[in-house]
Amino acid sequence: MKNAIITIVLLVVSNIFMTFAWYGHLKLQEMKVISTNTPLYAVILLSWGIALAEYSCQVPANRIGFAGNGGAFSLMQLKVIQECITLIIFTVFTVVFFRGESLHWNHFAAFVCLIMAVYFVFMK
Repeated sequence: MKNAIITIVLLVVSNIFMTFAWYGHLKLQEMKVISTNTPLYAVILLSWGIALAEYSCQVPANRIGFAGNGGAFSLMQLKVIQECITLIIFTVFTVVFFRGESLHWNHFAAFVCLIMAVYFVFMK
């Protein structure tokens, strides 16, 4: 149980970093911290720096959580959990930081499908 909790916490932290690595530069541009004229290579290097923190959590999460290493989850379960966490983190990030984005009924329907995916991947 301890490995499962550590795995999920690391996956959450990892996905927070990755969401910022992938989309944070858009918010920084909107806030005028960086401009549209900022060279793409500079934005990529910034994102890679943030992604290094992401990998520093993602890799241990997978190692700790993988059943082959004494963890609680199969590889398929790890992937489905990670994808669900990614979409939850992305949704919160989008709604909180990008005020123009909003949730619609179809987003909630997709979330229900994801919950069902988690249910099915854990079925024996």
